[in-house]
Amino acid sequence: MKIAVVTGGTSGIGLGVAKMLLSKGYYVYATYVGHDFSGIIDNFEAIKCDQSKREEVYKFINYVKSKNNHVDCILCNAGMSIRKSFVDYEDNDWDNMMEVAVNSHYIMCREFYPIIPHGSRILFTGSQMGINPHAMVLAYGVTKAAIHAFCKNLVKEFDGTGTTVNAVVPGFVETPWQIDKPEEIKQNIYKKTAIHRFASIDEIVDAFRFCIDNSFVNGSLIEVNGGYSYK
Repeated sequence: MKIAVVTGGTSGIGLGVAKMLLSKGYYVYATYVGHDFSGIIDNFEAIKCDQSKREEVYKFINYVKSKNNHVDCILCNAGMSIRKSFVDYEDNDWDNMMEVAVNSHYIMCREFYPIIPHGSRILFTGSQMGINPHAMVLAYGVTKAAIHAFCKNLVKEFDGTGTTVNAVVPGFVETPWQIDKPEEIKQNIYKKTAIHRFASIDEIVDAFRFCIDNSFVNGSLIEVNGGYSYK
């Protein structure tokens, strides 16, 4: 059985991709934080792991390695956003966002590298905010821009192996992160998007499915944004 690791894999895009991987026959190990995950899904193991804390990241890695001698797919999906103005960010805010989105995923890719078979898939969840700056989320945008660069640079580490490395770069998506967004702000975003709505999770998952199924797509940042900022 193929093994997948999905960070931030119990809600939103992460859970959507995890379910897609399950449908393809993978066993999925998913990280999460927050309230305990109570769902029971065959071949799906949710492991609480605060990725802002390196000791918890290494504990997760060691657990997966203790159960398996190969990891066939990694989705680096977990992220963290603190909405503050540029001058109001504190050092700890910046450090935690970078640790979750960038550093923890670098560590996972490095530590799993020796047991990633040829022909595997490494995936990243990027963000339109890493391409087009957006108010009040400067640090989040920087973490996602770093993820985009990480994706492109990591391709060279798998040269000749058939393992592909790609990032899906969503615009605004109907995830739990968006539930409490005021309707006025949502409408303003709709007006900047040619499709005039947010993406569904399934539409983003389809882009990840394409990256898994097509073995020639490699080193790509696949934007799925509905025509954001077309005006």
